[in-house]
Amino acid sequence: MNEQQAREKSVAMFREATPASPDAPIEEWRAGFEAMAAQIPLADKVTVEPVDADGVPCLKVTAPGVAGDRLVIHYHSGGYVMGSANAYREFASRLSEATGAPVLLPDYRLAPEHPYPAAADDGLTVYEWALRHHDAGKLMLTGDSAGGGLCMATLMSIRDKGLPAPTCAVPISPLLDLAGEGDSANIETDPLINRDLIVGMGQVYIGQTDPHDIPLASPQWGEHHDLPPVLLIVSAAEALRDDSVRLAASIGRANGKVRLSMYPDVIHIWTFFPFLDATREAMAEIEAFAAEYFSG
Repeated sequence: MNEQQAREKSVAMFREATPASPDAPIEEWRAGFEAMAAQIPLADKVTVEPVDADGVPCLKVTAPGVAGDRLVIHYHSGGYVMGSANAYREFASRLSEATGAPVLLPDYRLAPEHPYPAAADDGLTVYEWALRHHDAGKLMLTGDSAGGGLCMATLMSIRDKGLPAPTCAVPISPLLDLAGEGDSANIETDPLINRDLIVGMGQVYIGQTDPHDIPLASPQWGEHHDLPPVLLIVSAAEALRDDSVRLAASIGRANGKVRLSMYPDVIHIWTFFPFLDATREAMAEIEAFAAEYFSG
């Protein structure tokens, strides 16, 4: 399978997982995502163990040969309405290998059963739990899509509460603006994501509250000063591209350390699919970033 075929396969898997109607019951959306994840097998000798992080259920995934003195917390995707730690075990195994640390996957609460601020509260709870078991200098945060937004929201909460910050963070294709105001040129051409989906899933999470008023759900509208080094990874072809462009500019204006890395011709959260060359390139970039800031 060449790279073009692999990219077509990733789009097909996502489309197969997506209900035909955007108004389908949330159970169909969740079942589709889990079925898609089940098609990607977990490598041998990866260890997976349950962890209770002060009431937030998590899975701790460790690649072979990885020491346990450091910890990565990865917040999964799913628009705050679907996704799970279980679905992200395979991705976490690759992230563990790249960073040289176990990866903790929180099963943060999902809407509509648990609307905002449930996910934001759980994201911070898991970090505070991790601080009791590791020095902040041994912690790194990552996340993709809604989990990338939750990663940024958690960083902002950590700062505002005066907690020790993690060494660095890597949001991947982050969902940063539930108002859907990124105005990306890709908003009409992205095969998976459109403004109606962004705003619609956002409303399930935050109701009719103005996204501009709740930066812990829409981190684009928060303050971006005094954050640890951030590597933003995004597809140059996805609808959420300009959310990352805007966030990188804002962090830069606040004199923060930020890198924006854009990958051409791949879909939203392509790193979920291990069979893509672009995924291997992105994981190598994360490995280099972790070696720079997270190797102590």
